[in-house]
Amino acid sequence: MDNIQKLLDQAHALFVAKEYDKALFVYSQVSSLNPTNIEYQFYCIFCDLTYENEEKAQNLFNYFTVSKDLNFTEAVKFVQDSLNDYDNENDKMLHLLKDMSSTSVESLNAIEYKDFMELVESRGSFREAYQDIMFSTKVAIYSKDDLVDFIDKLIENNFNDTAYNYLDGFNEFFSYDKDLINLYEKLGKKSIDNNSK
Repeated sequence: MDNIQKLLDQAHALFVAKEYDKALFVYSQVSSLNPTNIEYQFYCIFCDLTYENEEKAQNLFNYFTVSKDLNFTEAVKFVQDSLNDYDNENDKMLHLLKDMSSTSVESLNAIEYKDFMELVESRGSFREAYQDIMFSTKVAIYSKDDLVDFIDKLIENNFNDTAYNYLDGFNEFFSYDKDLINLYEKLGKKSIDNNSK
C-alpha cells in the first residue's frame, strides 16, 4: 500500500505540473496494481481528458482529490455524471455538425470540405480556391477539426468577415471550446494589427 501511495503522490505531482503523459504512465501502473479501483481509473481518464479539454480535466481532478475524502460515493457520482455530460455534449456537437452539413449539401449548392481542400490543392492556393466558390457555393463541414481548420485558413487568408460569421454561427454550440476561443483571439489580434497599419 505504501508503494501505491508513493506512486500516486508522484503521479499527482506530475498532473499538477501539467506533465500529463508522465502522469498517465504512473497512474496506469497504479491502476494495474488494483484494476478494479475506480479512483485510479478516474486519474487515467483525467489525463486522457486533458487532450480535449485541459481546464475541465484540471477542475475534475481538483474536485475529486478534495471531495473523495469527504464523501467518496458522492465524489464518484459527480465525476461520472460530469464525464457523461461531457461525452453527450461532444456527441450532440458532432450530430449537429453532420445535420447542418447534410442539410447544406442537399438544399444548397454546397461542397464537402474534403472536396473543397482538393480544389485548394489543384488551384495551389486556399485564397484562390475560396474566391472561386465564395459567391456561389457553401462549404459543408462534418467535423469540429475541419471547422477549426477551415476558419483558421479563412483568417490566414484575410477572409475575416467570413471567419467571424462561421465562429458566430457555431458559438452557441461550442461556446466554451478552447479551439474556437483561440480562433476568436487570433481574429481579434489580426484586426488590431490591420487597423494599426
